[in-house]
Amino acid sequence: MKRILTVVFPFVLLISSCTWFKTTPEVGIILADHFKNKIYKNFDTAAYNQVFRKTLDSLKPKLSNPNTLGKFYESEDMNTTLVTRFFVDGQLDTLAAYVGNSKLHGYKPSLFGYTRLTDLLEELRGNQFKNIEEAYPVIAELELFSASALLKYDTFVGFGSINPRKVLNRYYVTTTRPDSVYLSGLLKVENLEKHLQQIQPRSANYLALQRSLGDLEKSSNPNSELIKTTLVNMERLRWKIPGIGNEYVEVNIPDYSLTWYKDNDTLSYMKVCVGSRRELAYEEKIKAYNRTGKLDDKPKNHQTPILLSKFNSIQVNPIWNIPVSIAQNEIYYNAARDPYYLSNNNMRVYYKGKLVADPDTIQWSKYSRERLPFQFKQGSGSGNALGKFKFIFENGSSIYLHDTNNKSAFNRSVRAVSHGCVRVEKPLEFAENLLKSKAEYDQLRMEVNLPPLDTTKMKVYQKILQKKADTVNAFQLKPKWFGTRKGISIFLNYRTAWVQNGKMVYRNDVYGLDDALYNAMKKYR
Repeated sequence: MKRILTVVFPFVLLISSCTWFKTTPEVGIILADHFKNKIYKNFDTAAYNQVFRKTLDSLKPKLSNPNTLGKFYESEDMNTTLVTRFFVDGQLDTLAAYVGNSKLHGYKPSLFGYTRLTDLLEELRGNQFKNIEEAYPVIAELELFSASALLKYDTFVGFGSINPRKVLNRYYVTTTRPDSVYLSGLLKVENLEKHLQQIQPRSANYLALQRSLGDLEKSSNPNSELIKTTLVNMERLRWKIPGIGNEYVEVNIPDYSLTWYKDNDTLSYMKVCVGSRRELAYEEKIKAYNRTGKLDDKPKNHQTPILLSKFNSIQVNPIWNIPVSIAQNEIYYNAARDPYYLSNNNMRVYYKGKLVADPDTIQWSKYSRERLPFQFKQGSGSGNALGKFKFIFENGSSIYLHDTNNKSAFNRSVRAVSHGCVRVEKPLEFAENLLKSKAEYDQLRMEVNLPPLDTTKMKVYQKILQKKADTVNAFQLKPKWFGTRKGISIFLNYRTAWVQNGKMVYRNDVYGLDDALYNAMKKYR
């Protein structure tokens, strides 16, 4: 028995070490069949994996998302995921073609490793390897450059090259960015060509901007400013912004306009006034203020923020809770100069939450602007700076849309004049669109001394007017709240180029955000 074992055991070792029992991996079978070349049947997974790891380590500085790639291929046992599925049927050539045309999106192809990707495709296609060992480095590098190009191209074209919250001042909109889970899943895409087609931006504005970019760049005397404006607005359209919905109100800050959209139709359009631009050299001045703490050193920043929210209510005959900054920089000086300024403007003063009975007697010189202990509110009425309507939505910047008691600013071409909130030109029309029913709209109209549209309610309207005119029982005007229709988004946006009636429209970069965005993305040109 021992003699039999001593003979059989070496024989088993010999058999197990022989290539007769090795299984050629799928990539080897596919390439052998495609090229009619037997060397690929000698594809040894263990030997290739060693080459792949060394190639990955050496290429990390040149690859996009190297850590994601490393973890993905480690979990896939170094399988040639992309080469196996997409080399023979030409889909890797399709990837290279899309990358080569990335200039249509304003990107340089070298950003995605275009030259090396096409060289590797050509080298593998040439099929000039003397043995399988010569093919390993080419296959490994092609796999990695294809994966890197796919991840970066998908991100830059499908999501944008810039995360706006990291670059733009007062940008509070959440944008969807690809995470490692998404990117790893992308490497398992079933149809690469179809996916590349699907991620191409298709909006009318984006396509118009693309055509404009091509025309501008082909010009014998290209306009660099228009090219820059076109590029940054293409980038804005690549950002994925969840939660806008099918019906929403867009305030375009540089256009000083408000447009109400529903299912791609325009329901309403009107002028708006937005916040004024922050002071020049703001960054340097804010550093000085942080050192001194003096209000005289604090630069003004009244820019309307970029944000997305949903309307929840309308306040009719609103009370204006005056912000601390306005109290310190404006109310303080006006009250100090004119002892009747507060009462003449229907402003109430509060000290530690309690109403000051006679604010006109306050000795303002006793109080420091920096530590002003008072709070200010302007009561309802015709003199209120918010006018008759305040349109409210949740946000962390205390921003809202509102009417105004001074309509003259709507006649200006440049309407960046407010402290940050947005004044609307046609507040009554806007309120009507926001409300749930005609009955509520009639109630709102009567609250601001307008007759109801429903003539059967005229008696109710007359009683309201009589109550307000009663001199015996002095009527005190108070705010009235109305709920809005649900799900209507408000998008305070910033666009300086778009297509309108088949022609490109450009607007001035009122806040300098185009410059900030272009400075962050110009390295990709």
